[in-house]
Amino acid sequence: MRDAVLALTPAPLRPLLTGLFARYLSSSVVALGADTGCFLIFLQCGMAPAQAAASGFIIGIAVHWFVSSRVMFSNYVAAAGPERRRQQILFLVTALIGLVLTTVIVGGAAALAFNPRLAKLVAVAVSFSTTSALRHLLVFSKSGRA
Repeated sequence: MRDAVLALTPAPLRPLLTGLFARYLSSSVVALGADTGCFLIFLQCGMAPAQAAASGFIIGIAVHWFVSSRVMFSNYVAAAGPERRRQQILFLVTALIGLVLTTVIVGGAAALAFNPRLAKLVAVAVSFSTTSALRHLLVFSKSGRA
């Protein structure tokens, strides 16, 4: 099946389906499922939209690190020790950037009486674009390691 899809895909687009981006996108989809599922549960339980978005995002980040470092990018994770700690800190910094973006977008939208679920969709797009670029350049790039 994979070979058939690749055969039908224009050559310039093939790296998107097979390379680092495809792996990052796959791990992001898994993490997004955890994030969004928790966000919706927290909203249903009466949590404030910004708090629900932040809480779901934090859970999603934990899932993302696990999937990224253990499954999708295991060959890009630094060996245990100072370099791994550096990589984890960089991952956490990018997560905090995404968390701030998500919380501000959803909280701001809720304050303006917009649907928090729609705001979460916008926040996902903004946060994904920002954090994926940062992680590609700083966290899971072999050239990003000193």
